[in-house]
Amino acid sequence: MPFERQMKLGSPTGALLNLYVKPAKAGGRAVVQVNHGLAEHALRYARFADFLSERGFHVYAHDHRGHGFTTAPDAPRGRFAEYDGGKKVLADVAAIHDLIAREHPRLPVILFGHSMGGLIALDFLLEHSSRVHAAAIWNTNFSAGLAGRAARALLAWERFRLGSDAPSRLLPKLTFQTWGKAIPNHKSPFDWLSRDAAEVEKYIADPLCGFDASVSLWRDVFGFIFAGADDRNFSGIRRDLPIHLVGGEKDPATDNGKAVADLARRMRRLGFSNLVSRIYAETRHESLNEVNRNIIMDDFADWAEAVTR
Repeated sequence: MPFERQMKLGSPTGALLNLYVKPAKAGGRAVVQVNHGLAEHALRYARFADFLSERGFHVYAHDHRGHGFTTAPDAPRGRFAEYDGGKKVLADVAAIHDLIAREHPRLPVILFGHSMGGLIALDFLLEHSSRVHAAAIWNTNFSAGLAGRAARALLAWERFRLGSDAPSRLLPKLTFQTWGKAIPNHKSPFDWLSRDAAEVEKYIADPLCGFDASVSLWRDVFGFIFAGADDRNFSGIRRDLPIHLVGGEKDPATDNGKAVADLARRMRRLGFSNLVSRIYAETRHESLNEVNRNIIMDDFADWAEAVTR
């Protein structure tokens, strides 16, 4: 198995979290806690975990509610929970942090999130930044604005017509399908993920990827977005917290990296003094599965080593 340990961790929310752990090959300077994106799962980060293990980091990666092999009575695939899904997801992340604190009580923790996982990571910081030594927020879009409010209105209409548990009919058209069409000469609907055709094929062939999210899950995702879009919510985060922001110049999900650059500008304006931000040329959405992934992973590890010395 790519990860050396797979376990089930009971969360206070009632979820049985599917968790993968990769120990550091030598020593162990810090722990990287991975939060995956929408309609995927934690096992897709095995290559990243192998790389970080070689660089001296322990890696913990779990499947969020409604994803992968995590189970919960109120969270079938494609749904966080019947009620308070966003709060329960953040409580699950806290449960992983509690386990890390027990297993590595003296090591710093770097919170990592990609895409939806980046939304989750930042929203976790809004309430629990004291528990985190540094944070990496990649390929995320906190641009609420008119489009976000319109999406929320559409979801409210769908909730009325279809119910919260039904797959959204409109949001996939406005997100995944629109992003797929944005790639010139695309050969599949998921070419927006990466220029590496083999990685795109793996995603398409994976039965745990690409499913339709429920109306309630989309509502929870926009709850994360709007919480992170409000400057007032950043008051509890210490301004010297090391932050690592990454985007792709050809990622339609982040308006070709503009949403990531906007977040960097916002955070600098709010006084964050230890922030690194980079938009990688020609790169699409999944930085860790792109053709230039080795460069991106090296850059991340160099930053992680620097902030944990």
